[in-house]
Amino acid sequence: MQTSDENDFKTSFVRAPGALKHNPALVLNADYRPLSYLPLSLWPWQEAVKAVYLDRVQIVAEYDDFVHSPSTVIRIPSVVVLRDYVKPQKRVAFTRFNLFLRDHFSCQYCGAKGDLTFDHVVPRASGGITSWENVVAACSRCNLRKGSKSLRQSGLSLRRAPRQPEAAELHNQGRRFPPNYLHESWMDFLYWDSELEA
Repeated sequence: MQTSDENDFKTSFVRAPGALKHNPALVLNADYRPLSYLPLSLWPWQEAVKAVYLDRVQIVAEYDDFVHSPSTVIRIPSVVVLRDYVKPQKRVAFTRFNLFLRDHFSCQYCGAKGDLTFDHVVPRASGGITSWENVVAACSRCNLRKGSKSLRQSGLSLRRAPRQPEAAELHNQGRRFPPNYLHESWMDFLYWDSELEA
């Protein structure tokens, strides 16, 4: 029988940079790979301790910091591995973030980084739909220049044809954009499948 604690168990990952200052735990799948790279699969320390208590994870590495209850003292986990394997999602959600990730966080017309928005290659006014195959990351300048014109009318050209990415492709792409905070205990698990230098 499941307790209410088990029913309330969540696997949301830390996105807010401020929350990363307070002993987050790197969450690994049962195969010792991170569940995701972008966002990096991190739990607040409270969720990691709760998962240990519910016997859903095994502690692989710990911080030097402790938490106390009236009867227990526990070192805060810095790396945990799930006891049960979670099958990676095959379908990639069509979100602004995933679109920017697919497009390497750069304008698909001029290559600029930063100040990104998105653009319909075939304008909606001309029947273009909002899909992986018709939407690209674009800087404000190029987006304004293109407006509701076709590529030919605007004089712009695409660096890469837009397409729906595979989940593994986005996963690997996410490894190229590490978060600002990486604890030393995580390093062996973040790039363990990278080729070693001779």
